Amino acid sequence: MIINKPIRIFAIIIASSIFASLNAEVPINYKGAVIGTLSNGDFAPYYISSLNHGIITQSDNALFRASIWKPLSTDTRFSYGFGGDFITGYGSSVDYMRYNSSTKEWYSHSEHPAYVWIQQLYGEIKYRGVFITYGLKEHESKMLNNSLSSGDLIESGNSRPIPELRAGFIDYQNVPFTKKWLQIAGEISYGKFTDSSWWRKHYNYFNSHIAQYTCYSYKRFSFRSNPEKPFSASLGAQAVAIFGGHTDYYKDGELYKTEYRTNGIKDMFDMLIPLKSEKEGFVAGNHLGTWDLMARYRFKNNDEIKAYVEWPWEDGSGIGKLNGFDGLWGIEYQRAEKGWLNGAVIEYLDFTNQSGPLHWATGDSPGTTLNDEATGGDEYYNNAFYNPYAHYGMSIGTPFLPAPIYNLDGYPQYIDNLVRGFHVGVMGNINKDLEYRVLGGYRKAWGDGRIPRVEAVENTSVMAEINYSPPKIKGLAVKAQVAFDQGSMYGNNFGTCVTVSYNGLLNIGKK
Repeated sequence: MIINKPIRIFAIIIASSIFASLNAEVPINYKGAVIGTLSNGDFAPYYISSLNHGIITQSDNALFRASIWKPLSTDTRFSYGFGGDFITGYGSSVDYMRYNSSTKEWYSHSEHPAYVWIQQLYGEIKYRGVFITYGLKEHESKMLNNSLSSGDLIESGNSRPIPELRAGFIDYQNVPFTKKWLQIAGEISYGKFTDSSWWRKHYNYFNSHIAQYTCYSYKRFSFRSNPEKPFSASLGAQAVAIFGGHTDYYKDGELYKTEYRTNGIKDMFDMLIPLKSEKEGFVAGNHLGTWDLMARYRFKNNDEIKAYVEWPWEDGSGIGKLNGFDGLWGIEYQRAEKGWLNGAVIEYLDFTNQSGPLHWATGDSPGTTLNDEATGGDEYYNNAFYNPYAHYGMSIGTPFLPAPIYNLDGYPQYIDNLVRGFHVGVMGNINKDLEYRVLGGYRKAWGDGRIPRVEAVENTSVMAEINYSPPKIKGLAVKAQVAFDQGSMYGNNFGTCVTVSYNGLLNIGKK
C-alpha cells in the first residue's frame, strides 16, 4: 500500500522541493527551538503536555527542534509545499508495571521517549481549491480555537501525527449556483499507525488486548453559510476508522487468542461506508466521530462571538443522538484589534451518558432467544478489538479524557471516559511585544461504563504563559509556562516549560 513506502521517499521529495523553491526565488521558512521542562511528577502538568502534538509528555525534558517548511500559496492556481521537522533530546523515564507469566509476578520497568524522532515530513500540492498531502503532518481542529479550546473530540493536535495520504478542499469552497450563500469543505485520508513498538513496551501483558500495525482513516465535511454576512452558521461531521493489523488478547497473563485482519483496497473502501464484516461480527473496523455545529455573529467593530457544539458518537446509538447531553459545548469571543483581551473561550464537556450503561446485541451471543437490543455502553475512545483512540499513548481526540500513557499499571485502555467538567481560556497583549495566555479547567471522572470507580476522581489544572518577541531581534521568541495539577486524577503536580525559538526565511537565489 502507498502508506507503507519507505521514509527515504519523503527526504527525496523535500530535497527536490527545496532546490526547486530556491531556483524559483520562493522563500522557505525555517525554525530552531530549544525546549526545557521541569516538573515534580511523573508527567508534565496537563496544560503543558496537552495539545502540543505529543512532543512533551514526561516531567523533565531538554529538547532541540529544527524545522523547515514551505506553505502552499493561495495566490496561484497551482502550488506545492513541503515540511521537515526533527526533534532530539532527553525526556525523563516513567516506571510501568508488567506481568511475567513464567514467574507469575509483577515487576516494574522504565520507559522514556526516543532520543531522536521525526515529528513532520511531508510533501503536498494544490490545484485551485483542492490539495493532496503525503507524509507526516500535524493537524488541528478546523472549527475550534486551537490556542484556547480544550481540544477537538476527533483531531485535536494532542498526539504525534500519523503518516498518511490526505486530500480535500483547501478551505471552504463556494457551492455553484448559490451566489456564495452556501460553501462546502471536506477532506479524506488514509494512514498507518507507527506506535506498535510503544504499545508493546508499555503494555502489562496481563489483561485486555493489544493491537499492532493498524491503519487509520479520517473523513470530514462541513457546510457553511456566507461568512461575509454578520451572521453565519456551519453544520458538519467528522469520522475516523481504525482497521487492519492484528490483535493479541490476554487473560490473567496468558495469551489466549490472536486475530488477523486485512488492510487492502477493499478494506479501505469499507471504511468509507461501514459494512458488516463476517470476520469481526459487526461492521469492519472501529468507527467514531462527531456532529459539529457552530453559529457566529460579527459586530460592527468586527469583533466576533461564536457558539459551537461537538456531539460525539461511537456507534449507531450515538449517531442517532441517543447519548443525551454528551459533547463539547463552547462559546468563544474574538476581538478584532489587539489589546489586553484578544480572545476568550469557555467550554462545558460531558461524556457521562454514553447512550446508557447497558449494551446487548444478539450478535454477541449466537443462539440467544433474547432478540431485543439495548445499544448503550458507547465506551468513548475504547474498543473491544482495537487499541484505544490514541497514538504513542496520547489521545488523538480531546485530552480531557486521561489518555493511556498515564496508566502506570500498563492497562492499555482509557480508564476514565465517564467525565464531566469545564474549561476556560483567555489570551491578550500586555504590550505589542509581550503576549499572555491563561488556561484552566476542572473535571470529575467515574471510571468507564464497564468498570466504574468506587469513588470518583477529580482534577483542577491551571497554566499561565507569556510570549516575548524582542523588537530588536526579529524572529526571536521566548515562551515561558507555569502550570499545576491538583487532585486525585493526575496527582499534585507543578512544573515549568521554557521555549526559546528563532524563526526566519531562506531567500537564497532571490536578488
